[in-house]
Amino acid sequence: MEQKSIVVQNLVFRYGNFTAVAGISFDVERGEIFGFLGPNGAGKTTTVKMLTGQLRPLEGRAVLLGLNVVKDIADIREKIGVCFEQTNLYEQMSAIDNLALFARLFNVKDFDGFSLLKRVGLNGREKDRVSGYSKGMKQRLMVARSLVNSPEIIFMDEPTAGLDPVSSETIDNIILEEQKRGAAIFLTTHDMWEADKLCNRVAFMNQGKIAAIDTPRTLKQRFGKRALVAEISTTSGNIAKTEIDMDAADTANQLEMLFSHEKVVTLHSEEATLEDIFIHVTGRRLSE
Repeated sequence: MEQKSIVVQNLVFRYGNFTAVAGISFDVERGEIFGFLGPNGAGKTTTVKMLTGQLRPLEGRAVLLGLNVVKDIADIREKIGVCFEQTNLYEQMSAIDNLALFARLFNVKDFDGFSLLKRVGLNGREKDRVSGYSKGMKQRLMVARSLVNSPEIIFMDEPTAGLDPVSSETIDNIILEEQKRGAAIFLTTHDMWEADKLCNRVAFMNQGKIAAIDTPRTLKQRFGKRALVAEISTTSGNIAKTEIDMDAADTANQLEMLFSHEKVVTLHSEEATLEDIFIHVTGRRLSE
């Protein structure tokens, strides 16, 4: 059986008396895009810090690529890439020099930084100082830096937060390309649409615990409600909306009554979003 990229068992971390991560367990397959979703303070960042060796777990066990995060963190760091939401680039250096520095740290031979910068859409600006870059350009450089060592696992923390659509699409496409290469992507995001589009599975973090974990489709089928939404032209000339539950026993009768007695302008299906499911499962919004 092929080894999993990440295996987490009963992981715990506390800040004083506050339990930030309360015994969570999950695994991530090779080549999987795994979404780790939750509001601020849910325990996402603390979990990522434990998995990348910035914090030592107080209890439990985490194994990346067959290596223990406590005993083998130096070996793990050679095999992973990390892209933080907050940029920590050397801003007085050029983009190509930023990448070259990291290539030396990882002892990457025959490194082609220009090709990597072209891949993230920064060709033509390779030798410019990073201090003159826009937020989107800096974030794309952060993504490029996380790929310098061709990592087997890539941790991405809100990689498209606050970016323009073009920059966001560039990063999303790179995530999909890296998945195709075989890398596992551990993605933390508040963007439910992005998670639904990219992730093979998602985990909902709430108050230090995993409230639900599955594919987006399965979660929506399990907890969501399928509906038909109709726009109706009223006698006053306005447009009103009505909703019909697609899973009700009398759905067909309701539709027949609708078309018999109302002037239907549009009719379309509507399923629950991941945001709806998160609220249903946890009782709170991601933005809280």
